[in-house]
Amino acid sequence: MSTTATVLVVIGVVVLVALALSLRIVKQYELGVLFRLGRVIGVRKPGLRVIIPIVDVLRRVSLRIVTMPIQSQGIITRDNVSVDVSAVAYFRVVDAVKSVVAIENVYAAIDQIAQTTLRKVVGQHSLDETLSETDRINADIRAILDVTTVEWGVEVTLVELKDIQLPDSMKRAMARQAEAEREKRAKIINAEGESLAASALGEASDTMMAHPLALQLRNLQSLVEIGVDKNTTVVFPAPLMSTIEELGSFLAREGAAATRRAPQVANGAPRPVVLADMADGAPGPSPAGLGEKADGAPVEGGALV
Repeated sequence: MSTTATVLVVIGVVVLVALALSLRIVKQYELGVLFRLGRVIGVRKPGLRVIIPIVDVLRRVSLRIVTMPIQSQGIITRDNVSVDVSAVAYFRVVDAVKSVVAIENVYAAIDQIAQTTLRKVVGQHSLDETLSETDRINADIRAILDVTTVEWGVEVTLVELKDIQLPDSMKRAMARQAEAEREKRAKIINAEGESLAASALGEASDTMMAHPLALQLRNLQSLVEIGVDKNTTVVFPAPLMSTIEELGSFLAREGAAATRRAPQVANGAPRPVVLADMADGAPGPSPAGLGEKADGAPVEGGALV
């Protein structure tokens, strides 16, 4: 009895070990690739699967999207600028058999091919294109990776440039360029404003020429604005051009009068007596005064000869 019991116990242990070796669980996000004697005989879907111990080997393959960071690469752009670019790639297995049979380690392979592709694509663009056209660079990298990885049963879903490191000298140069660009825009906007203001002032001057009272009203408005600040100085604005014209006319009249008086004084003509001077008790001029001739001789009876 003891021998029979021992045999039964041994058989039971062997059965349990065989069951443990023959039962496999494939998770919902996985597929199982079954090898029998080294040959692929099929794909096992999620659930509890039974295999033949020692004869069969079940390789489980995850179908979830994998996030793979691409380490920073020192790249020289097309315009000979050295930059450090890092990226991130997203991919997933679409053919479990190919991902196991066609390549030994699909993750390491995609990591290496992504680094070389990143270096190749960024090196074909200038620095400005690398900074401004990241979407096109991402699409180019993804297209190249898709062509390579489709034979491995892998689909690259997304590639994004994560970081672009520039040299310090290039950062300073770009800062100066940006500042100059902002100054240029400011000057252009200022010039456009001056142009619009000049046009508006021209229209306003035409309106004031057609309506002279508008200028007077504007002058009164200026006085009101000056008086708001409680200034002690009162300014009476006057039209500049009309003031200049009146001043020129006055100077012309004075010059003409002086020109007419100059020949009479030179010829000895009597100078008229200024009543205002006589009223003040001042003597009249001797050549043309009362009681004397023009040559200085006294006049009889006090009459002019």
